[in-house]
Amino acid sequence: MPSHSELPGEIKRNKFVKALKRLGFLIDESGGNGSHYKVTWPATQKSVTIPAKLPKPTLSYVLKEIERYSGVTWEQIQDEL
Repeated sequence: MPSHSELPGEIKRNKFVKALKRLGFLIDESGGNGSHYKVTWPATQKSVTIPAKLPKPTLSYVLKEIERYSGVTWEQIQDEL
């Protein structure tokens, strides 16, 4: 898990979601609340909600949840960005 200083200032949600999709996540644009997306890992059916804005604290939390549910690391996501 990267520290806050290793994370980008703010990442565009569409770019982040496309990287997750390439890694095998299912994206449901209508499954979240309002402007949020629901991202599901198919093997476990566990999901995490991606908000419209991803500042460092929010991105850090989302990355922890993604790694916990799927085992996909920040380094793997970065390779797909």
